[in-house]
Amino acid sequence: QVHLVESGGGLVQAGDSLRLSCTTSGRTFSSYAMGWFRQAPGKERELVAAISKSGSITNYVDSAKGRFTISRDNAENTVYLQMNSLKPEDTAVYYCAAKIASYSDTYYTYSLHYHYWGQGTQVTVSS
Repeated sequence: QVHLVESGGGLVQAGDSLRLSCTTSGRTFSSYAMGWFRQAPGKERELVAAISKSGSITNYVDSAKGRFTISRDNAENTVYLQMNSLKPEDTAVYYCAAKIASYSDTYYTYSLHYHYWGQGTQVTVSS
């Protein structure tokens, strides 16, 4: 199976920045559309950002637009989420996910689209 490992979470103050990383095993990373999801206590899991397999197309939840940037380095089998101007409402466990995308270079917004998931990394933003 494909394994995804997230890192980069932590405790920060409002207004600070974090960069999350997700490294994926295997040699087929370039065929995966990737996404970052988050789940806060008592809340439903939501898409934060998604990126197509080529990296040419991205999508963000409205609350992240202008603050977060998703990117990928296919040579390193890694997808990143740069989070700037963090707010307390960004506090959540962040999950990396991969979807096999053999035919279309697009992003995917629903969790059920994704085939593989990481273990999650905690992001806590204090005010």
